[in-house]
Amino acid sequence: QLQLVESGGGLVQPGGSLRLSCLASGFALDFYAIGWFRQAPGKEREGLLCISHRNDTTYYPDFVEGRFAISRDDAKNTVYLQMNSLEPEDTAVYYCAAPASDYCVGGRPDDYDYWGQGTQVTVSS
Repeated sequence: QLQLVESGGGLVQPGGSLRLSCLASGFALDFYAIGWFRQAPGKEREGLLCISHRNDTTYYPDFVEGRFAISRDDAKNTVYLQMNSLEPEDTAVYYCAAPASDYCVGGRPDDYDYWGQGTQVTVSS
């Protein structure tokens, strides 16, 4: 059974960095694109970045480029989200997700078929 598990969330001070991990099990990650999303309290889930099976990266909101980066290690069946210069507005539950394809399908949550349970990121002093 295809599963995704996020880890690496926690409390970080403004200006700090975190690296989130998305571990896949039940399938070979190198056949899939993976996207990262987040959902802040009272807000809709939003797409952040996606990486295709060929390591092409797509950014969705403008604020992500230059601060967040996505990478993958198919040997470890893991995709990473590196977040730098974090701000209180980045506080949210962060999710990884996979569409049923090897290419990125956009930043809409409805276009993704498999989801992890999420990991909480809190940016606060």
